[in-house]
Amino acid sequence: MASRTGKKTKKSPETPTNDAFDSLSIETKQAATVVLMLNSPEEEVLLKASEAILRFAEKGDVNRSSLLSLGALEPLLSLISHEDKLIRKNAFMALGSLASHGDVKLLLKKNDAVPQMVAKLSHEDDVVILECATLCLALLSTDFGCKVQIFDNKGMEALIRLLTNPHPNIKKNSVECIYNLVQDSQSLVAVCKLKGISPLLELLHTDVPAIQDVALHTLECITVDRETQAAFRMEKGFDIILEFLTNQKYSDLHALALKVVCNCLGDSGSVPVIEETGVLEKLLQFVVTSNLHEVQASAIKAISRVARSCENRKILQDKDVEKVLVDLLAVENSNISSAACQTVAVMSENLASRDTFRHLDGIMPIVQLLNSENAEVQEAAAQALSSLTTGNQPNAQVVDDAKGDVLLIRCLQSGNPNAVAHAAITLANMASHESLRDSILSHGAMQALVPHLQYGEKHLIISITQAVASLACDAEGRMEFRNTGGLPPLIKLLLSNDAEVRRNGCWAVSVCASDEPTATEMCKLGALEILQELNLSTSRKNKFSELALQKLLDNNLSVKYSLTGHLSPSDIITDGFYDPGQVQVGHRVPALEDLSKQAVNQHRPVIAVNGKPHNLEENQKDRKESERQPWTLPCDVAFHNMVTEAAKTILPLQDDTEQYRALAKLVSDAMGGAVNPDELHNFLFELHLSELKHKHQSNIIPIGRIRKGTYYHRAMLFKALADRIGLVCSLVRGSYNRAWNEVFVSRASSGVPGYFHKPQSYIVDLMHDPGNLMRNDSLEAAQYQSI
Repeated sequence: MASRTGKKTKKSPETPTNDAFDSLSIETKQAATVVLMLNSPEEEVLLKASEAILRFAEKGDVNRSSLLSLGALEPLLSLISHEDKLIRKNAFMALGSLASHGDVKLLLKKNDAVPQMVAKLSHEDDVVILECATLCLALLSTDFGCKVQIFDNKGMEALIRLLTNPHPNIKKNSVECIYNLVQDSQSLVAVCKLKGISPLLELLHTDVPAIQDVALHTLECITVDRETQAAFRMEKGFDIILEFLTNQKYSDLHALALKVVCNCLGDSGSVPVIEETGVLEKLLQFVVTSNLHEVQASAIKAISRVARSCENRKILQDKDVEKVLVDLLAVENSNISSAACQTVAVMSENLASRDTFRHLDGIMPIVQLLNSENAEVQEAAAQALSSLTTGNQPNAQVVDDAKGDVLLIRCLQSGNPNAVAHAAITLANMASHESLRDSILSHGAMQALVPHLQYGEKHLIISITQAVASLACDAEGRMEFRNTGGLPPLIKLLLSNDAEVRRNGCWAVSVCASDEPTATEMCKLGALEILQELNLSTSRKNKFSELALQKLLDNNLSVKYSLTGHLSPSDIITDGFYDPGQVQVGHRVPALEDLSKQAVNQHRPVIAVNGKPHNLEENQKDRKESERQPWTLPCDVAFHNMVTEAAKTILPLQDDTEQYRALAKLVSDAMGGAVNPDELHNFLFELHLSELKHKHQSNIIPIGRIRKGTYYHRAMLFKALADRIGLVCSLVRGSYNRAWNEVFVSRASSGVPGYFHKPQSYIVDLMHDPGNLMRNDSLEAAQYQSI
């Protein structure tokens, strides 16, 4: 580096001539010396020094690094505000040259250069200064803090104004800076408000590909905003983009231009534009005729965007877009396959299109794309199938015929959450048809679904629970789900803070609780208490939480009777039913096996029903094996014999009133006969029960062994026997050991032969006048129900 300068001090009248400093010429090749000269107060020195710095910097990265290490940046920044225009220009040019160095951005940010740079955009008219200022701002605009500074200093407005500057480099730097700024939502919206759409579109008319490229990228970013989309249409953006697309000179930018079009086609406001501009025809033309796969893929995505509108889907259907998409599925390109499947998914929101794709044999190739090693293609194929099979059994059958269930289950094991979610929904759609459900289960669907219940995003968990609910519609599916360990994570979903997750979890629980083994297991896991608490909250409960609770109770009658004190005629007592007594809501009803392990205590005994006889001819080996089996309730031979007797003596009776009376007498005779109300205190049933507990060393007493039973024993036995022989009755628990049975009986009219009155509710007396049917609303019935 060489810098030569001369200094001549002016004489002052007050200053003696012998103090004047003579002119001095300095020649140096040391960069450090020239950097020091940048701090000189003399303009001539500054001018020469800045020129030397510029020449030195332009020679390469090594020189630029040297200048930065010598601290040249700070004095240069101070000079960009110098009064002398030429000094300002040289300083800016030097900064522009240094800007390509990797450390410059950090140093410019450290020295708070943004406000100075932005100020120059509005107050300078020199092309070089504007070029260098915009270059530095483009460099700084990738930093979030600098973005905020540029925006706060009204830099966006100045940059938009410079888009119309005739100098290409200023345009390029400005649009690059704007592109970086609009990555932030605040700046993105500001472009539209500052009327930046029109100058950005105008940049497409330049012949500089780099400017067109950045302008299109910027338009792609900002047109995700609804207001910007409207402004884009107002500024005739579609016309300008379509004109750009017709020019083959810009074919390498067509894919990017189509992305801008795609953004602006999704809302209802685009419908008139589509009809007026012919953009849809142009998109279809690109799909069919373009030789560039990237352009085809972008055009397909734009069509997918168009199809989001119901009105647009009808237009597309009229143009046979389904056939175009099916043809594209044969193209061996992942971008095209993915885009085509996504568009099939959107078009399939139209019911007629689902059938059209099937008629065009478009489902089979989509199923095969599930084999793709490309994650995006696999996800898009699963998405398409989830839409195609929604409410469409023929399409679901086609997927099954193509062995799609196997591929979908394999897809569940992928690491792509979206692919898993779409695959789960497709399986749920297929499983809603009974003929396909068995096949899906046989390939291990439940085993593949359960792990996703424990970990996953919201949309994934919802999809998985829906699939579980569809597959758990029959006993085999519920057994698979239980055995795979699905119940604990499913029940955990009931505690979710997300309302939609809770709602879907409750729906799946309500389906799984459709049989006694699953309902019992869920009660053991605490589902009952969770649902009870959930339904007490007005803000957290939902219609499925109430249904789930009801299903749990309906399929676990022991728990239902213990909590509610009521079994309806449709609640059929089966073997294994037990009554541990009344339990308050919110408390857990102990399982029968747990009760069997307790030592004999002073509490009221647990009354159990089990009339299933054991195989009396089992050999010694079978006995040893049975000893290793889980605990089971011993057979109640006496109850079994009562069932046999009731079926033999009561069923032949033709009149239902007589049947109820006969059954009441059978129950009364088995449990001590009629008891005068005044002699109840002498009916020592409690002592009898205590003796039975100690005799069998158990707190559980089989109901058939009770020979002195009071109201609640007799009512339970009446209900158990009635359910076995097909008589209809309910069981209601009262207070103070009271319980009764309600039956509906039609009485014959005394005045009109063959005419029966409307069935009325009666209470069956099992205690004092066995067989007496008391009107439910009578004083007699009220006395029977209370002390």
